[in-house]
Amino acid sequence: MKSLLSLPLLAFAAASALSAAEQPNIIVIMSDDVGYSDIGCFGGEIETPNLDALAKGGLRFTQFYNTARCCPTRATLLTGLYAHQAGIGHMVDSWSTKVGESYAGDLSKKAVTLAEMLRTAGYSTYMAGKWHVTKEVKPESDAAKHNWPLQRGFDRFYGTLLGAGSFYDPTTLVRDNAFVSPFADAEYRPAEFFYTDAINDHASRFAAGHAQRSPQKPFFLYVAHTAAHWPMHAKEKDIAKYKGRYDAGYDRIRTARLEKMKRLGLLDERWKVTPQAGDWSKVEDKAWEARCMEVYAAMLDGMDQGIGRLIETLKKNGQYENTLILYLQDNGASAELMGRNGPYVPRADQPTLPVQGRDYLQPDLVTKQTRDGFPVRQGKGIMPGAADTYHGYGLNWANVSNTPFREYKKWQHEGGISSPLIAHWPAGIAKERHNRLDATPSHLIDIMATCVNVAGAAYPQEHRGNRIQPMEGVSLAPAFTGKSIMRPQPLFWEHEGNRAVRSGDWKLVAKHPGPWELYNLSADRTEMNDLAAQHHDRVAEMAAQWQTWAQRVGVLPWPLGGRAQQPNALSPPNAKKN
Repeated sequence: MKSLLSLPLLAFAAASALSAAEQPNIIVIMSDDVGYSDIGCFGGEIETPNLDALAKGGLRFTQFYNTARCCPTRATLLTGLYAHQAGIGHMVDSWSTKVGESYAGDLSKKAVTLAEMLRTAGYSTYMAGKWHVTKEVKPESDAAKHNWPLQRGFDRFYGTLLGAGSFYDPTTLVRDNAFVSPFADAEYRPAEFFYTDAINDHASRFAAGHAQRSPQKPFFLYVAHTAAHWPMHAKEKDIAKYKGRYDAGYDRIRTARLEKMKRLGLLDERWKVTPQAGDWSKVEDKAWEARCMEVYAAMLDGMDQGIGRLIETLKKNGQYENTLILYLQDNGASAELMGRNGPYVPRADQPTLPVQGRDYLQPDLVTKQTRDGFPVRQGKGIMPGAADTYHGYGLNWANVSNTPFREYKKWQHEGGISSPLIAHWPAGIAKERHNRLDATPSHLIDIMATCVNVAGAAYPQEHRGNRIQPMEGVSLAPAFTGKSIMRPQPLFWEHEGNRAVRSGDWKLVAKHPGPWELYNLSADRTEMNDLAAQHHDRVAEMAAQWQTWAQRVGVLPWPLGGRAQQPNALSPPNAKKN
């Protein structure tokens, strides 16, 4: 059988009979390391008016799930498969490639991406932002770029291959298929380079350019932000909006979020709220700690501003009404300790390192110096935000971001895997569903199925000579008109030995190397009342379901290959009830 990509007419014949005029444009926007309650329409005080407007004019899924980590989430989103099936059962690290294809650290050839699939249905495909699904970030040949965006179905790409880096001078920045310096780029010369703006600007440029060149065709646009992943970098004008807003400390902000979530219908009165992780009265340097959250808020504020510019571009070019916009987050808030325990390094009055030229390609994930020759500083007391700083915002603010849930990025409790999902599509979501909440459990695997559904596309069985694994998810499109989403099997998770399964209202979850815990999420979504001891049969049944799934998708025991778990200086102590 030939590849469907070489036979687009066959794909159309197998798909629903949709004309190009009927097919919606599709935009998927993802933010990075953001907590469940951070954005305004999910309870936060951070100003996100453009996302809030999408929620008001669309539908909010309140029980949408990611995979709790950046690489697996991106692999799952792009392929509609569980991350292990897509080849990224852990991360894009090279040491995991030795234990099997489920941990190859590269997208599998047995998976088809959203871009590859939508191309067969006549879509132009664009991406701006973070890729992070290939280990080939220093390719020795063009062949080694086989899992770069253009080789996986995108017509245009502007973004970074790695998972993090300076917002002022990002590493592994690529335009289409070649590395580019942000300061020597003939196509993009802003007065001040800032990566969040660059991502949003290119998203708008791709949409506008498409309207000029191919107005008769639909387009797919994937916008993968690095905000609000460390380092805490933001423009000073955005930080100034939040000056003093977090001086009251963790508990006051968290209490305000809980009250707002109740008003919005996001917090059930039956749920016992998880305890606050930090004691503000014991914080020694309150000004520094508050500044960390001010910068974090400014990062999301700036991202939202750019999303607003993208929306205005769609409206200006007549693309808005028939564009499905999906907003989601890659994992829960990050409690990683990046830069928070290092020595205090004061800024020198003059540059102390050689000044790097415009053509210089930043090689470091953790930047060693600014472009103008100042050393990058870490440690308590160094106010974050500027190019010469590199910090995370810490466990206690992450606990606020994840209000009201337990745990953080990397763990499979609700704080690690819960994400807002906003769906906005004026032409496709019934008006009576606008500004509504949908509590149907849903997952990243469902995005592929939804796109296949609304695009009238055919999901291929074969692509470029490789047999393609079947989709794992179900379409969320029925919810757009108030219909039920029919899911034939439970949802599953595994990352670094942390594991979970959800079936109906029941969730079985464990933190490696601990035992299974059981929760009824309808009555206890905050996972405070472990029922495992009272329901031995249910635990056994769900554990068996998880084991069957794990064997099917290629999950291996953690640590991989029997290695001792590598120490992670980024991670905090793991408290059970936070």
